[in-house]
Amino acid sequence: MSEILDLRGKTITTYVAGRAADVLDHMADGDVLELFTDDAEFIDHDLRVWCRSNGTEILSSTCTEGAVRYRLRRHGTPPAGSGLALVVSHDGLEELLSPLAFALAAALEGAQVSLYFQGPAVRALTRRFRPRLHGPRRPFSPFARRGLARAGHVPPQEKIAELRRRGARLYACGPSMRHFGVGKEDLLHDDIVIAEYLTFMDVLRRSDIHLYA
Repeated sequence: MSEILDLRGKTITTYVAGRAADVLDHMADGDVLELFTDDAEFIDHDLRVWCRSNGTEILSSTCTEGAVRYRLRRHGTPPAGSGLALVVSHDGLEELLSPLAFALAAALEGAQVSLYFQGPAVRALTRRFRPRLHGPRRPFSPFARRGLARAGHVPPQEKIAELRRRGARLYACGPSMRHFGVGKEDLLHDDIVIAEYLTFMDVLRRSDIHLYA
């Protein structure tokens, strides 16, 4: 059995790998996914590393007319992942992109991901949050969001939802919620843990990769 997934035009590799993972997760061992991407060195490198990390075999890759056709076959059990603990402190559009992308990359490679939102970043966990550029570029936020979406950067709430679906644990700083007027009823998900430093210190001790953004 084979499936076809065309992701030409999407240049964010976590988006490409995430959509490929969604298809592969519903395929039997030995089935083949034909994946089409843009012909870009960074996409090829990231896909090869990701496939090694999760037990997916690249049967072939063929470049034609600016695109690459990969034939992927998942088989066996992926190796055990590590643990990533990420502290997110900012709610700007650009400031959220990298930390959430790193968290998603770790989750796609099988790591147990834990995210602690503090300061203004707690607003990213709410239903009505709309990320904006900071400073004088703020009025151009809608244009930036549309450009990022075309490349494969989904809104922060969608990345958080995908992380949660892939087993990530979410923590919100209680004092930050009070300071920025975020109530428990405003949160996107009911299972977000409201805590502070001592709780997340325990998470940090049990994680071998730490990131602060």
